[in-house]
Amino acid sequence: MSLTISKTKKHIVTLRDLSPEEMVEIIDRGIEYINGEVELGGQLKGKVIGIYFTKTSTRTRTSFSTAALRLGAQIVTYGPNDLQLNTGESINDTSEVLSRMLDGLVVRTAGDPNVMKALANQDRMSLVNAMSADEHPTQAIADLTTIKHQFGELSGLNIIYLGEGNNTASALALAIAKVPNMTISFFTPPNYNIAPMLLQYAKEEGVTRNTIIQEFHDLKKLPQQADIVYTTRWKTTGTVKPDSNWREVFEPFAVTKEVMNTYSNAIFMHDLPAHRGDEVEGAVIDGDRSIVFNQAENKAHSAKAVLEWCVY
Repeated sequence: MSLTISKTKKHIVTLRDLSPEEMVEIIDRGIEYINGEVELGGQLKGKVIGIYFTKTSTRTRTSFSTAALRLGAQIVTYGPNDLQLNTGESINDTSEVLSRMLDGLVVRTAGDPNVMKALANQDRMSLVNAMSADEHPTQAIADLTTIKHQFGELSGLNIIYLGEGNNTASALALAIAKVPNMTISFFTPPNYNIAPMLLQYAKEEGVTRNTIIQEFHDLKKLPQQADIVYTTRWKTTGTVKPDSNWREVFEPFAVTKEVMNTYSNAIFMHDLPAHRGDEVEGAVIDGDRSIVFNQAENKAHSAKAVLEWCVY
């Protein structure tokens, strides 16, 4: 397939802004990259992509950096102390300047989502949200790319998510809401839920496609069947737990061998980094039903599809 070419710069700030058709287009293109069906090098030839990360990153930063290079672009990297934002320049002035020099900017803030919106408030440079405090859209796109590659389709699949209602969980809810006939059940510790307004939006979107998005705090409500068990680390980048006994609250939501034995045909997914002995037992993440490293590798393929869709 070939991606739709547009003269207007496109952004991925939140998955709310992607139509179901656009998301499927990006996912399917990512699968073509996974399968080695695309000749690399010409897609972004002559383009310059900025990589601006104010928070730590292994997979996402490397994925987008290598994706841009493999597609023929050059990259300019910025760390948390490299821009004049640190000396008081406004985010609007920074956006205006960068948009006159770059074709695209991949940004991780893990902070105020308004920073992303300000950087995207121009039409000369594509903006990709590589994680903010409220959403991790490119993680969800990569996850659905991995799932579709694994199963051959998305429709009809049932996912159980165990852990905090963080930015990865929020993005999964928004992404799955655009897919017909899926089910995702989030099991989150009390007071560590997905943002209620975001969850309600995702639920309403899902209903229109016969997709079920639900959240529980009671593990007694775990469903009898699942195709995928998904978790994330408990200590999310840039966040601090408000209560000192949070670990006791989280412990029942760990993915153990017992949990996986309940779902004997399910695969295990984790967005990484992982803390073995916390959110997941080592025997699970290192077991034969874990696809976490394929999932991580596929972030690079998905990043190619995202950049090509945004910047091409």
